[in-house]
Amino acid sequence: MSTWKKIAIGAIVVVLLASMIGFTVYRSHKNVVVVQTAKAKTMDLVSVVSASGEVKPKTYVNIGANAFGKITHLYVKEGDRVKRGQMLAQLENVQSAADVNATQASLGASQTDAVAADAAIKTAQADLARAKSDSERAKLDWTRAQGLYQSALIAKSEYDSQNAAYQTADAGLAQAQARLAQAIAQKDSADRHIGQIKANLTRASDVLQKTTYAAPYDGTITNLPVREGETVVIGIQNSPGSTLMTLADMSIITAEVRVDETDIVNVKMGQSAEVSIDAIPKKTFKAIVTEIGNNAIVRSTGVSTSQQTAASEEAKDFKVVVTLQDPPQNLRPGLSATAKITTASRNSVLAIPIQALTIRTKEDLETKPGSGETVHAASPAGDSKTAAKSKDEIQGVFVLRDKKVEFVPVDTGVAGTTDIEITKGVKDGDEIVTGSYKVLRTIKPGTGVKVDNTAPKKDEETT
Repeated sequence: MSTWKKIAIGAIVVVLLASMIGFTVYRSHKNVVVVQTAKAKTMDLVSVVSASGEVKPKTYVNIGANAFGKITHLYVKEGDRVKRGQMLAQLENVQSAADVNATQASLGASQTDAVAADAAIKTAQADLARAKSDSERAKLDWTRAQGLYQSALIAKSEYDSQNAAYQTADAGLAQAQARLAQAIAQKDSADRHIGQIKANLTRASDVLQKTTYAAPYDGTITNLPVREGETVVIGIQNSPGSTLMTLADMSIITAEVRVDETDIVNVKMGQSAEVSIDAIPKKTFKAIVTEIGNNAIVRSTGVSTSQQTAASEEAKDFKVVVTLQDPPQNLRPGLSATAKITTASRNSVLAIPIQALTIRTKEDLETKPGSGETVHAASPAGDSKTAAKSKDEIQGVFVLRDKKVEFVPVDTGVAGTTDIEITKGVKDGDEIVTGSYKVLRTIKPGTGVKVDNTAPKKDEETT
């Protein structure tokens, strides 16, 4: 056999051997799926609810216009610290001050009339006493004249004169009684007039007082939207009035955040929180939950559901207020803030990455590997809502055993930021399939796998 024939036969043999080896390798890797894994391990878990909002003082007041008029004086500027009772602003008060002065003058005149009416009562009382005395004397003279006349000791003219004198004295008594009643009525009228003028003075004084604004408590002027010379108006019906300024007590600072409706059930009074403020990066502040809203707020409109006439299917939030324990002095109301509220914590519990959780039905578990059917991964939010959708759905993880995956049902507990507590199903050290997301959706129990824990490809993560 020639040399070139030997070389050709050898080449053919090498090609056949390479083909057989390649075919064998291909067959061995045909049903192998590349996965990422992580081991179940014991760790401390903290369940945190994150919500965003803004910095607000616990106590603040918008000082609005109580009267119509022009601002004549502003005694403060934005950022000033003021004490309780300190003057803040003054509106023009010429007319209201004149009304007070005129009413005070009327009150003085009415009080003088009341004094005169009191004197008239005393005079009428004296006249009544004198009229009573004259009436009694005239009556005695008349009685005596009657006896003398019957005994024929006095003349008829004297008898008639005594009778007339008695009648005059009796009329004078009635007149004195009437004058006393008139004086008493005048005194009562004067007193009532005084009461009326005092009421008018109270009203006029109130109008005058509303042109002057004083600080209701110690605080800081955080907003001053007006200037001297501007005219302010009071609110009427649905039209709000002018706001002169905002006074805030900056000694107690809070962060008012909105918590998603799915998380609010886990938030309790007194829970600790960490607040980060965008204006103060790389620093967090300790806080405590001090207020939890009861009314849901529609996320898109910011309106409470109690103010809506129709039900809404939109996403909703609840207001939660956390009080900062040691706020810095340079905080300003309205700064954007994020609060991370610790709702639960567990020490030394068995946990796995949240993304390892997946959902399978009984039909999925009975399907053989390679059937091509698609299943769905579990929601990282938890187990109760998803499991309630169907009695056939089972929550679990894929455990790597002998280079194949086995579906293991699990019970979960507290969910942390990236890990979740496992109360039943897997043991410490079990290797759990964590990705990719595409693999978790399609993998079947019993599938052969190859572990590759390098960074996943971008297309797999976004599939």
